[in-house]
Amino acid sequence: MAEFPSKVSTRTSSPAQGAGVTAAALRPDLGFLRSLIGALMLLQMVLGLLVWALIADTPYHLYPAYGWVMFVAVFTWLVTIIFFILYLFQLHTKLYMVPWPLVLMVFNVGATVLYITAFITCSAAVDPTSLKGTRPYNQRAAASFFACLVMIAYGVSAFFSFQAWRGVGSNAATSQMASGFA
Repeated sequence: MAEFPSKVSTRTSSPAQGAGVTAAALRPDLGFLRSLIGALMLLQMVLGLLVWALIADTPYHLYPAYGWVMFVAVFTWLVTIIFFILYLFQLHTKLYMVPWPLVLMVFNVGATVLYITAFITCSAAVDPTSLKGTRPYNQRAAASFFACLVMIAYGVSAFFSFQAWRGVGSNAATSQMASGFA
């Protein structure tokens, strides 16, 4: 039988003073950009930016309908940017107590419903608020088109985030961390 050594080294080390979150800890996950959810978030951000930029370039403040469209477009755009940053830098894994698949699903479903109302509102208000062929008419019509595309993108994201939340394709034991959205 081997004897227990008479001397045992019990050295410990402590982290450097002032060491918190470093730049190396916040490396972007380039795999996320290639994933379906990353691509959809990028699409939502670009198209959402087009919606609110097109409406903002018209005198939208004269018509309450466009105020609603602006609210929906800017609000969902900002929240999507926040989720994109959380997932890109894998910050959602550091906040493990939050059920991220459920949160993302609820947001995507809510954004889809909001964009349905914004698309209908924007489309219905184009003709009564603008003269055909004018610049505001064309911008508002284009904003309606892009609002429809963003609505579809959020609907697709809602479907895939529902599948990730439900754990389609895996058993209950692995569905928490095995999905690409956890």
